[in-house]
Amino acid sequence: MAFAAPGTAMRRQRAAERIAERRVSRASNTLQHVEDEFGIASKNDTAHVEYSSNWAGAVLIGSGYKSVTGTIVVPTPKAPSGGSSSRQYSASAWVGIDGDTCDTAILQTGVDFTVQGSSVSFDACVSADLSLISLSRAYDFSGIPIKAGDTITMTVTATSTSAGTAVIENVTTGKTVTHSFSGESDALCQTNAEWIVEDFSSGGSLVAFANFGTVQFTGASVNGGTGVSGATIIDIQQSGKILTDCSTSGSSNVVCKYTS
Repeated sequence: MAFAAPGTAMRRQRAAERIAERRVSRASNTLQHVEDEFGIASKNDTAHVEYSSNWAGAVLIGSGYKSVTGTIVVPTPKAPSGGSSSRQYSASAWVGIDGDTCDTAILQTGVDFTVQGSSVSFDACVSADLSLISLSRAYDFSGIPIKAGDTITMTVTATSTSAGTAVIENVTTGKTVTHSFSGESDALCQTNAEWIVEDFSSGGSLVAFANFGTVQFTGASVNGGTGVSGATIIDIQQSGKILTDCSTSGSSNVVCKYTS
Protein backbone atom coordinates (compact mmCIF):
# COMPACT_ATOMS: atom_id res chain seq x y z
CA MET A 1 0.00 0.00 0.00
CA ALA A 2 1.30 3.47 -0.82
CA PHE A 3 0.31 6.76 0.73
CA ALA A 4 0.32 10.17 -0.88
CA ALA A 5 3.60 12.02 -1.28
CA PRO A 6 3.84 15.36 0.55
CA GLY A 7 2.68 18.49 -1.24
CA THR A 8 4.72 21.32 -2.64
CA ALA A 9 4.34 23.54 0.43
CA MET A 10 5.63 20.80 2.68
CA ARG A 11 8.50 20.07 0.31
CA ARG A 12 9.55 23.72 0.30
CA GLN A 13 9.55 23.76 4.10
CA ARG A 14 11.45 20.49 4.29
CA ALA A 15 14.01 21.61 1.71
CA ALA A 16 14.65 24.88 3.53
CA GLU A 17 15.05 23.04 6.83
CA ARG A 18 17.34 20.33 5.48
CA ILE A 19 19.63 22.89 3.79
CA ALA A 20 19.71 24.97 6.97
CA GLU A 21 20.62 21.86 8.97
CA ARG A 22 23.41 21.07 6.52
CA ARG A 23 24.83 24.57 6.80
CA VAL A 24 24.76 24.49 10.59
CA SER A 25 26.59 21.14 10.79
CA ARG A 26 29.27 22.27 8.36
CA ALA A 27 29.77 25.60 10.09
CA SER A 28 30.18 23.90 13.47
CA ASN A 29 33.03 21.66 12.25
CA THR A 30 31.07 18.56 13.20
CA LEU A 31 32.97 16.41 10.74
CA GLN A 32 36.37 17.14 12.21
CA HIS A 33 35.12 16.62 15.76
CA VAL A 34 33.80 13.14 15.00
CA GLU A 35 36.96 12.20 13.07
CA ASP A 36 39.06 13.05 16.10
CA GLU A 37 36.70 11.17 18.43
CA PHE A 38 36.96 7.95 16.43
CA GLY A 39 40.58 8.44 15.42
CA ILE A 40 39.76 7.68 11.80
CA ALA A 41 41.45 9.61 9.02
CA SER A 42 40.82 7.34 6.04
CA LYS A 43 38.93 4.21 5.07
CA ASN A 44 41.40 3.16 2.40
CA ASP A 45 44.45 4.48 0.61
CA THR A 46 42.55 6.75 -1.76
CA ALA A 47 39.53 8.25 0.00
CA HIS A 48 39.49 10.55 3.00
CA VAL A 49 36.55 9.87 5.34
CA GLU A 50 34.52 12.45 7.23
CA TYR A 51 31.45 12.12 9.46
CA SER A 52 28.24 14.10 9.37
CA SER A 53 24.91 14.02 11.15
CA ASN A 54 22.95 14.05 7.90
CA TRP A 55 25.06 13.29 4.79
CA ALA A 56 26.47 9.98 3.58
CA GLY A 57 28.14 9.44 0.23
CA ALA A 58 30.90 11.02 -1.85
CA VAL A 59 31.89 14.63 -2.50
CA LEU A 60 34.39 15.90 -5.05
CA ILE A 61 35.98 19.23 -4.21
CA GLY A 62 37.52 21.16 -7.09
CA SER A 63 36.35 23.71 -9.63
CA GLY A 64 34.31 24.03 -12.80
CA TYR A 65 31.66 21.47 -11.87
CA LYS A 66 28.75 22.22 -14.22
CA SER A 67 26.95 18.88 -14.48
CA VAL A 68 26.57 15.94 -12.10
CA THR A 69 24.89 12.63 -12.93
CA GLY A 70 24.20 9.38 -11.13
CA THR A 71 21.87 6.39 -11.42
CA ILE A 72 20.33 4.41 -8.56
CA VAL A 73 17.96 1.51 -8.12
CA VAL A 74 15.27 2.76 -5.72
CA PRO A 75 15.56 0.86 -2.43
CA THR A 76 12.79 -0.52 -0.25
CA PRO A 77 13.04 1.48 3.00
CA LYS A 78 12.48 -0.28 6.30
CA ALA A 79 12.19 0.74 9.93
CA PRO A 80 15.54 0.43 11.69
CA SER A 81 16.15 -2.37 14.16
CA GLY A 82 13.96 -1.76 17.21
CA GLY A 83 11.86 0.81 15.32
CA SER A 84 8.13 1.26 15.73
CA SER A 85 5.59 0.37 13.04
CA SER A 86 3.65 3.51 13.97
CA ARG A 87 6.58 5.86 13.37
CA GLN A 88 7.59 7.36 10.03
CA TYR A 89 11.18 6.84 8.80
CA SER A 90 12.69 8.62 5.81
CA ALA A 91 15.84 9.21 3.78
CA SER A 92 16.71 10.65 0.39
CA ALA A 93 19.23 9.94 -2.37
CA TRP A 94 20.35 12.74 -4.65
CA VAL A 95 23.06 14.24 -6.82
CA GLY A 96 24.08 17.85 -6.44
CA ILE A 97 26.36 20.77 -7.13
CA ASP A 98 27.76 22.75 -4.16
CA GLY A 99 26.48 22.90 -0.57
CA ASP A 100 29.63 21.50 1.07
CA THR A 101 32.68 23.78 1.05
CA CYS A 102 30.54 26.18 -0.98
CA ASP A 103 27.80 27.20 1.47
CA THR A 104 26.28 30.04 -0.54
CA ALA A 105 24.25 27.82 -2.87
CA ILE A 106 23.23 24.27 -3.73
CA LEU A 107 21.45 22.61 -6.65
CA GLN A 108 20.24 19.04 -6.12
CA THR A 109 17.74 16.53 -7.46
CA GLY A 110 16.80 13.07 -6.29
CA VAL A 111 14.30 10.78 -4.62
CA ASP A 112 12.89 10.78 -1.08
CA PHE A 113 11.72 7.47 0.37
CA THR A 114 9.56 7.01 3.45
CA VAL A 115 8.18 4.03 5.35
CA GLN A 116 5.55 3.76 8.07
CA GLY A 117 4.49 0.28 8.98
CA SER A 118 3.73 -1.52 5.71
CA SER A 119 3.24 1.73 3.77
CA VAL A 120 5.97 3.27 1.62
CA SER A 121 6.14 6.39 -0.52
CA PHE A 122 8.61 7.78 -3.03
CA ASP A 123 8.90 11.41 -4.07
CA ALA A 124 11.05 12.79 -6.92
CA CYS A 125 12.17 16.34 -6.29
CA VAL A 126 14.49 19.18 -7.15
CA SER A 127 15.67 21.95 -4.86
CA ALA A 128 17.69 25.02 -5.80
CA ASP A 129 19.12 27.06 -2.94
CA LEU A 130 20.62 30.03 -4.75
CA SER A 131 19.46 32.81 -2.47
CA LEU A 132 20.66 33.55 1.03
CA ILE A 133 17.57 35.70 1.60
CA SER A 134 14.88 33.28 0.43
CA LEU A 135 16.57 30.14 1.66
CA SER A 136 15.42 27.67 -0.96
CA ARG A 137 13.15 26.94 -3.86
CA ALA A 138 11.89 23.39 -4.05
CA TYR A 139 9.66 21.64 -6.53
CA ASP A 140 7.79 18.37 -6.70
CA PHE A 141 8.13 16.56 -9.98
CA SER A 142 4.73 15.44 -11.27
CA GLY A 143 4.02 12.81 -13.89
CA ILE A 144 6.80 10.44 -12.85
CA PRO A 145 5.60 7.65 -10.55
CA ILE A 146 8.41 5.86 -8.72
CA LYS A 147 8.44 2.53 -6.92
CA ALA A 148 11.01 0.32 -5.26
CA GLY A 149 13.22 -1.42 -7.83
CA ASP A 150 12.93 1.32 -10.46
CA THR A 151 16.16 2.51 -12.05
CA ILE A 152 16.40 6.29 -11.73
CA THR A 153 18.95 8.57 -13.42
CA MET A 154 19.39 12.00 -11.83
CA THR A 155 21.19 14.93 -13.45
CA VAL A 156 21.75 18.53 -12.41
CA THR A 157 23.29 21.02 -14.83
CA ALA A 158 24.39 24.58 -14.16
CA THR A 159 24.17 26.49 -17.43
CA SER A 160 25.56 29.47 -15.54
CA THR A 161 26.19 30.24 -11.88
CA SER A 162 22.57 31.39 -11.54
CA ALA A 163 20.70 29.15 -13.99
CA GLY A 164 20.36 25.50 -14.87
CA THR A 165 18.25 22.36 -15.08
CA ALA A 166 17.41 19.28 -13.04
CA VAL A 167 16.33 16.05 -14.73
CA ILE A 168 14.87 12.85 -13.31
CA GLU A 169 14.58 9.89 -15.68
CA ASN A 170 12.80 6.72 -14.64
CA VAL A 171 14.70 4.33 -16.89
CA THR A 172 12.36 1.48 -15.93
CA THR A 173 9.20 3.23 -17.15
CA GLY A 174 10.71 5.53 -19.77
CA LYS A 175 9.35 8.67 -18.07
CA THR A 176 11.50 11.81 -17.84
CA VAL A 177 10.79 15.14 -16.15
CA THR A 178 12.83 18.36 -16.26
CA HIS A 179 12.80 21.56 -14.24
CA SER A 180 14.64 24.71 -15.34
CA PHE A 181 15.50 27.78 -13.30
CA SER A 182 17.22 31.11 -13.97
CA GLY A 183 17.89 34.54 -12.52
CA GLU A 184 18.73 33.40 -9.00
CA SER A 185 20.19 36.06 -6.73
CA ASP A 186 23.17 34.15 -5.35
CA ALA A 187 25.69 32.23 -7.40
CA LEU A 188 26.76 28.64 -7.46
CA CYS A 189 30.48 28.22 -6.81
CA GLN A 190 30.67 25.05 -8.96
CA THR A 191 33.28 23.65 -6.58
CA ASN A 192 31.43 20.62 -5.11
CA ALA A 193 29.97 17.59 -6.88
CA GLU A 194 27.97 15.16 -4.73
CA TRP A 195 26.30 11.75 -4.64
CA ILE A 196 24.50 11.62 -1.30
CA VAL A 197 22.10 9.63 0.88
CA GLU A 198 20.66 12.10 3.38
CA ASP A 199 18.86 12.11 6.69
CA PHE A 200 17.05 15.40 6.09
CA SER A 201 15.47 17.58 8.74
CA SER A 202 11.89 18.62 9.34
CA GLY A 203 10.50 20.87 12.05
CA GLY A 204 13.99 21.89 13.06
CA SER A 205 15.35 18.40 13.73
CA LEU A 206 16.48 15.38 11.77
CA VAL A 207 13.75 12.98 10.72
CA ALA A 208 13.90 9.39 11.94
CA PHE A 209 16.40 7.80 9.57
CA ALA A 210 15.13 4.88 7.49
CA ASN A 211 17.04 1.66 6.99
CA PHE A 212 17.59 2.12 3.25
CA GLY A 213 19.54 -1.12 2.80
CA THR A 214 22.00 -0.30 0.02
CA VAL A 215 22.00 2.62 -2.40
CA GLN A 216 24.51 2.41 -5.22
CA PHE A 217 25.13 5.35 -7.53
CA THR A 218 26.35 3.98 -10.86
CA GLY A 219 27.51 5.98 -13.86
CA ALA A 220 28.55 8.74 -11.44
CA SER A 221 30.06 11.49 -13.56
CA VAL A 222 30.95 15.17 -13.56
CA ASN A 223 30.84 17.31 -16.70
CA GLY A 224 30.04 14.20 -18.74
CA GLY A 225 33.30 12.46 -18.02
CA THR A 226 35.17 12.78 -14.75
CA GLY A 227 34.13 10.15 -12.21
CA VAL A 228 34.45 9.90 -8.45
CA SER A 229 38.15 9.10 -8.08
CA GLY A 230 39.62 11.13 -5.23
CA ALA A 231 36.25 11.97 -3.71
CA THR A 232 35.88 12.54 0.02
CA ILE A 233 33.75 9.82 1.60
CA ILE A 234 31.18 10.91 4.19
CA ASP A 235 29.32 8.63 6.62
CA ILE A 236 26.46 9.48 8.97
CA GLN A 237 27.21 9.36 12.69
CA GLN A 238 24.49 10.10 15.24
CA SER A 239 24.53 9.69 19.03
CA GLY A 240 27.89 7.94 18.95
CA LYS A 241 26.83 5.40 16.31
CA ILE A 242 27.97 5.21 12.70
CA LEU A 243 24.84 4.46 10.65
CA THR A 244 26.29 4.13 7.15
CA ASP A 245 29.23 2.60 5.34
CA CYS A 246 30.00 4.37 2.07
CA SER A 247 32.78 3.77 -0.43
CA THR A 248 33.70 4.26 -4.06
CA SER A 249 34.15 1.41 -6.51
CA GLY A 250 36.11 2.01 -9.67
CA SER A 251 35.89 5.48 -11.16
CA SER A 252 32.10 5.84 -11.41
CA ASN A 253 30.37 4.03 -8.54
CA VAL A 254 29.44 5.17 -5.03
CA VAL A 255 28.01 2.57 -2.65
CA CYS A 256 26.29 3.41 0.65
CA LYS A 257 25.05 0.75 3.05
CA TYR A 258 22.90 1.18 6.13
CA THR A 259 24.79 -0.50 8.96
CA SER A 260 23.00 0.08 12.28
